[in-house]
Amino acid sequence: MNTSPYRPWLHRFAVATAAIALCFPVILGAQTTTKAAGMAFPDWPSSDGYNMLTYPWFLSVGDKFLEHGHRLAGALIGFVSICLAVSFWRHEPRRGVRWIAVGVLLAVIVQGLLGGNRVLMNDSRLAFAHGMFATFVFGWMLLLAQVTSRRWIDSELLVIERDPAPLKPWAILLPCVVFGQYFLGGMIRHLGTAVHEHMAVAVIATLAVIVAAILGLRSQRAWLSSLCVKMLVLVGLQLALGLGAFVTKFGFKATGYVAVHHSAIQTLTRTSHTVIGMLLFGATVVFALRVFRASDIWTQRNPDPLAGLNLGPASLTMKGGVR
Repeated sequence: MNTSPYRPWLHRFAVATAAIALCFPVILGAQTTTKAAGMAFPDWPSSDGYNMLTYPWFLSVGDKFLEHGHRLAGALIGFVSICLAVSFWRHEPRRGVRWIAVGVLLAVIVQGLLGGNRVLMNDSRLAFAHGMFATFVFGWMLLLAQVTSRRWIDSELLVIERDPAPLKPWAILLPCVVFGQYFLGGMIRHLGTAVHEHMAVAVIATLAVIVAAILGLRSQRAWLSSLCVKMLVLVGLQLALGLGAFVTKFGFKATGYVAVHHSAIQTLTRTSHTVIGMLLFGATVVFALRVFRASDIWTQRNPDPLAGLNLGPASLTMKGGVR
């Protein structure tokens, strides 16, 4: 009987769930928002009166094709999340991790209700909340993928030469800053505000990622350094896409470029900017998890030699020494 909490297939299932969420509902949802197709149908969960699974999707075009594709993707991740929760509840020995898997399912349900009520109420504020909550759902999925990985469970596989504690403030700050930037980007997409704020915070978020990544690379821990390289690549790509999204949306007078509403290049750059932004946020969440896990392992391997001593007032002599 396998008594180890590491279950390779459960870890792969958790990773696959996050990948499916990103590749289908997130990408299709981002494209739907870019094309302003969120209200292609006035009803929900039906589509023009059809059951979601019987609607003639491949015969539809334009906004209806995009929005119904997003709905089907939502149904797909809902089904996958149910299977995930059941599998973890039956086969994961750690109770806390089982509840994380259940949390994934509950988060997906809330996300679906937000999207449905956005349609029923025709409220752009709910569309904004739907987009922002998607980052929480994705981050929660990544949490499950991390705590089921072999390196997380079998700490002997990690080589830690120095205490990672100095990275903890950055591990807390980085996801907050990147989420704040994503939040402002959502305000532009859904509410048409905060353009200048988004551009200003982009500088702060970029610097925060660069500093944290450099510190992570200097730590000489492969578990962190490989992730830090990915964060640097993502932030560079995100800056380029952000510039492209701005130019294709607002034009560039100096060169005579005029933005064409809903053009192919505008749709591609704005949608990609949103998706890469979520990937970058996810990378910072994983960075934080790994820093704190590595710090815990370091503490276990290097216990404080004074931890067992009684250093209370009664133990001190008049000269300040320890009895």
